Amino acid sequence: MNKPLRRIAIFCGLLVLALLVRVNWLQYVKAEELNGSEYNKRVDIERYKSERGNIIVDGKPITGSIKTDDTLYEYKRTYVNGPMWAPVTGYASQVFGANQLENLEDGILTGNDDRLFFDQTLSMFTGDEKKGGNVVTTLSGAAQKAAYKGLGDKKGAVAAIDPQTGKILALASTPSYDPSTFAGRSNKDSKAYNALQPKNDPDNPMLNRALRETYPPGSTFKVLTAAAGLEHGVIKDVDAKTDSPLPWIMPGTTTPLPNENNIPCKDVSLREALRMSCNSVFGKLGVDVGKDKMLETAKKFGFNEEQFIPVRADASIFPEDINESQTALSSIGQFDTRATPLQMAMLAAAVANDGKLMKPYMIDRLETPGVDVLEKTEPEEQSRPLTQEHAQMLQSIMETVVEKGTGANAQIPGVTVGGKTGTAQHGENNSKNPYAWFISYAKTDQGSPVAVAVVVEDSSANRDDISGGGLAAPIAKAVMQAVVDKK
Repeated sequence: MNKPLRRIAIFCGLLVLALLVRVNWLQYVKAEELNGSEYNKRVDIERYKSERGNIIVDGKPITGSIKTDDTLYEYKRTYVNGPMWAPVTGYASQVFGANQLENLEDGILTGNDDRLFFDQTLSMFTGDEKKGGNVVTTLSGAAQKAAYKGLGDKKGAVAAIDPQTGKILALASTPSYDPSTFAGRSNKDSKAYNALQPKNDPDNPMLNRALRETYPPGSTFKVLTAAAGLEHGVIKDVDAKTDSPLPWIMPGTTTPLPNENNIPCKDVSLREALRMSCNSVFGKLGVDVGKDKMLETAKKFGFNEEQFIPVRADASIFPEDINESQTALSSIGQFDTRATPLQMAMLAAAVANDGKLMKPYMIDRLETPGVDVLEKTEPEEQSRPLTQEHAQMLQSIMETVVEKGTGANAQIPGVTVGGKTGTAQHGENNSKNPYAWFISYAKTDQGSPVAVAVVVEDSSANRDDISGGGLAAPIAKAVMQAVVDKK
């Protein structure tokens, strides 16, 4: 081969090599980035060219798909009782994407998950239209309805868990929204979505308050402080007098830690302190346990880390770098202590389950379009924050709160109920209306089928009318009743 031909051959070879490198670069290295690009409409078109699978509660779909007039985006999502279920499903929009279960299980719901390859290949030969698989949840329709109805027009959230398995039974948040209103591509859909944004609606109805909002837990946190006192040997007998002077001056200050309405909290037992919700007793108990052991106990219950159910829940916080007076305030659920309703339901669930905290989860199983099981979630222990003995001691005093204390509004005839009320101050100098809290569990001969946490941000109520026992306990009672009746 003469020299000019050899040069041309080498040049052509380099061009072919460059082409091969480029193709492999795009197909393998850049594939994921290109698939997720906002400019790549093929992914969205593929997602909505066939019916999505459904999200299932109690054996019935709470989602659906309808045919559109669009030749590219052929189907759009619909929802049954959308506002009630939005904190569970999230949304799937042709324009605004998807979130929560609609997003996390998008591969199953669209039928594009690799595990559905056989089903989709088979449909090519049978001529059946491609369909997505189903996501079967752990939710109870009766419990969710009770939670949503109980919250009504109030701003707040409810989380309910089966303490024995970790199954989430209810997850409600109000105010809510209807994902159907912006599932399509019309101007009407865009207006509906934009109207829900925080800049246009200060109530922020798209915020999942059960998972993504942390609140000062107030006196409901005293359950955790009591657990820490028992676990670390500061309290050995829940009916023995405590060394709790009145007034009790917070360490390093000249400021007494006040109790509501001057209740007689001097040297009372842990049982009486929880029944009356004595700040002075639990503030001192937190200091006696110490900030490090309080933090250790809080972490065992799930504080200071995100939870995935599989939807992400924000981390609840027990502050780490604090002095003794701040430890006292943190131990009564104030200062920088913050918690999601899910976290407080986990606290109640661990106590109800004799000290064993089961990992909370919301998906029971994933199914093919033909309802064959692809994947099933098995209950999993997350931690052991309490010994069985201490958990049962704590159950005993929480049940006193409902039988003879501030939680009387949660009583259910024929059912043992344990609980704790909370009225959490917030705002500069506690200037804003407090949050009303209630955490509880119900117990039958078969064990504890449900633990509940309720928080109500009722800014429209008279400040003097806001209390965990008055606003939140009746909602918790309705949710527990719904679960017990179903059992």
